[in-house]
Amino acid sequence: MTIQKATTIADIQTIEKLAHKIWNAHYVPIIGQNQVDFMLEKFQSFDAITSQIKNGYDYFLISDAKKAVGYLCLVYNYSKKKLMISKIYVDTNERGLGYGKQLIDFTIRLAKEKKMKKIWLTVNKNNNNSIKWYQKLNFKITNEVVMDIGNNFVMDDYIMELQLN
Repeated sequence: MTIQKATTIADIQTIEKLAHKIWNAHYVPIIGQNQVDFMLEKFQSFDAITSQIKNGYDYFLISDAKKAVGYLCLVYNYSKKKLMISKIYVDTNERGLGYGKQLIDFTIRLAKEKKMKKIWLTVNKNNNNSIKWYQKLNFKITNEVVMDIGNNFVMDDYIMELQLN
């Protein structure tokens, strides 16, 4: 298993393909195909990812010996000493093998290196399995947020936080 920073066009193309596969498998039952299609184009297309990287987002790919199996996107807020997990996804076929936990452990190490006090993320309120998984990793629900993302769609999420020592 390796975690590497996404820096090349090929890396971004790999993330875009993973996003399409993962989101269509996982999120259609939660938010519907139309919102999945909209969000993939707006937030996880090649152009969107490229723009995010140019604006300071750090993307990482996690791979087994043969192929990329997931990705992570982090956003740093140095003034508030908070690190946001913008995206953390593992291919449906690779879940339960420890890749997600390795991505969280990697994030915690990075946050501590950068003197962050807290890691936070948003998760859809109906994404029960993910909520339970984050809680198992000591993330706590601290707030709720409903955000208009355009095209008559909203993200109806919990904010979850992990305090660092």
